[in-house]
Amino acid sequence: MNFQQSELTQHVAETAREFAHQFIRPHLMEWDETQEFPLHIFKEMGKLGLMGVLVPAEYGGSGFGYFEYNAVIQEIAKVCGSIGLSLAAHNSLCTGHIVSFANEDQKQKYLPKLATAEFLGAWGLTEPNTGSDAGNMKTTATRDGDEWILNGTKNWITHGKSGDLAVVICRTGEPRTRDNCTSFIVERGTPGFSAGKKENKLGMRASETAEIIFDNCRVPDANRMGEPGEGFKQSMKVLDGGRISIAALSLGIAKGAYEASVKYAKERQQFDQPIANFQGISFKLADMATEIAAGELLVNQACDLKNRGLPVTKEAAMAKYYASEIAVKVSTDAVQIFGGYGYTKDFPVEKYYRDSKLCTIGEGTSEIQKLVISREVLK
Repeated sequence: MNFQQSELTQHVAETAREFAHQFIRPHLMEWDETQEFPLHIFKEMGKLGLMGVLVPAEYGGSGFGYFEYNAVIQEIAKVCGSIGLSLAAHNSLCTGHIVSFANEDQKQKYLPKLATAEFLGAWGLTEPNTGSDAGNMKTTATRDGDEWILNGTKNWITHGKSGDLAVVICRTGEPRTRDNCTSFIVERGTPGFSAGKKENKLGMRASETAEIIFDNCRVPDANRMGEPGEGFKQSMKVLDGGRISIAALSLGIAKGAYEASVKYAKERQQFDQPIANFQGISFKLADMATEIAAGELLVNQACDLKNRGLPVTKEAAMAKYYASEIAVKVSTDAVQIFGGYGYTKDFPVEKYYRDSKLCTIGEGTSEIQKLVISREVLK
């Protein structure tokens, strides 16, 4: 495995880096304080091809692979985890599900709009009482001729209010069976489809998280993806790719916190010398650098397997588990290095600290990742 960055990957990373510094950095704390979801930023990223990174070129996407996708998310997340999270949810979950499992008519209809951010995508699996227990979902879809009637509520949905369409997984069979769910594409404006409560979150505050509600919502059978009963299996495969994106998001946050800490440690003077000279600080930086490097290798391994179409369930879970945990650790150490200043909003690391925690929860908690990994190694 050669993880040397190609010229393409470097170019894509540079494009994302420049965009983040020019258009995101000046406003990130304002968005965080007000919980504003800056939809216009995603429209601009759509013009650069960053909203359809993995969408094949024939559907209007960039047609890139997972190394380029990883680079984009990291560069955006180094500046703002919220924007990185929404970018990942749009690309990996909603758009990724359609790329992998939609029929040709569905791809032709929706992918060009998603790839350019004409449409913003949402993805609905989680429910109020079924987080890790997704197979026991209560949202149902009942066949009625050439239509399906959807009823229920999904929560923790990224872009639940602002998304133009949602890929939704509904129960169409008995609870807790492997073939009890089916996936549907539901457009905003469909009668019976509405948004509910927007969550007031600790971190990732500029990434919109809300309920989506279905009340006798009629969806044509033409919007069903795959055969009835395949939804849960599809979702697990989608989450393999999604976990790589959350690992990349975690690495971006960790790198942002680490780079801010190195700069501060060289500049901050105590006892007539930079605090970087003290072992208590320098050893923290050494741990940060080592953990980030290890996380990067795990993410690159998962990207390589995904690009080659090989099984990636274990490696994606490992990358997501480790990278998310070190994002929390690195950002915690960053606050410690900054001391009292690290606890204020005048310095960047408190935001990395708040944003990092979601990475250990979203798209499968750390505990679920360990369950996935252990099942794979015990096969």
